[in-house]
Amino acid sequence: MLKPSLTNPVLRKRARAFGTLVRHSAVTPRTGQAYKPKLVSNGELGLTFIGHASFFVQMGGQSVVIDPNFAPWLFVLKRLRKPGVKLQDLPPIDLVLVTHAHFDHLHRPSLRAIVQQAWIRRAEPPIIVVPHHVMDLVSDLGFGDVVELDWWNSYRHRALTVTHVPSRHWGARIIKDSHRGYGGYVLRDNKHSIYHAGDTAYFPGFREIGQRLAPELALLPIGAYNPPSFRNVHTNPADATRAFLDLKARWMVPMHYGTFKLSHEPMDEPLQLLEQEAKAAGIEDRVFVMEEGVTRFF
Repeated sequence: MLKPSLTNPVLRKRARAFGTLVRHSAVTPRTGQAYKPKLVSNGELGLTFIGHASFFVQMGGQSVVIDPNFAPWLFVLKRLRKPGVKLQDLPPIDLVLVTHAHFDHLHRPSLRAIVQQAWIRRAEPPIIVVPHHVMDLVSDLGFGDVVELDWWNSYRHRALTVTHVPSRHWGARIIKDSHRGYGGYVLRDNKHSIYHAGDTAYFPGFREIGQRLAPELALLPIGAYNPPSFRNVHTNPADATRAFLDLKARWMVPMHYGTFKLSHEPMDEPLQLLEQEAKAAGIEDRVFVMEEGVTRFF
């Protein structure tokens, strides 16, 4: 007799869809190359796109990485774009921010490797900031401290203030531990501010984040929206454009596309649709599509 899970038509459909993603990843060549990031001077804000939702941020005299993921494979899904920088080419990291516990954002081997780089250089291990109920996933990796934040709470590290902000997503590592926190972060020093949205669907909270924290630069996800039900937890390019307008930020950088085949839209579609949406909204000169590994100064 078949197990109930194998006779459930919904689960069978999901299994077939996931199998399609796995097969597509396996036969698609990996592209891209790594660069050495350029370092800031004179109080500039430096941003380097590592890939997917991973960024290296130079701000407030500190080096920060957000959702670092250098994995060549995410379980059975192959990484289709190489990380834009090699971990050993980054300067010593002061802060690590993780937006939520999903495996493509909280990648334990990458986090462990960041700590190991500090040991190799005889530098202080970085501090990691996570949402509430995520500490147990990172507490054994050797970080100097683990800071848990709830929405709208802040942590100050020297000249840099990190505020955890809401999103419309969900927090879980595995199916049954959905009590874990999730959200985005706004980083601020005395000159600049930057918002990393994490994973999120469109929601009215973008307007509140803009009103309360006024981020200058917004890193917004644009992929993983097909089938349409995925928009319950992810923004498509039209949603991201609307979010940017709600935030009233100065610049937008798209993310969460082109690295892992997590959904069924063509890999090049998110950027194509974003270009159309940005032109329609009259903001094309404020949207910067970043090549992995190439540092941009703001």
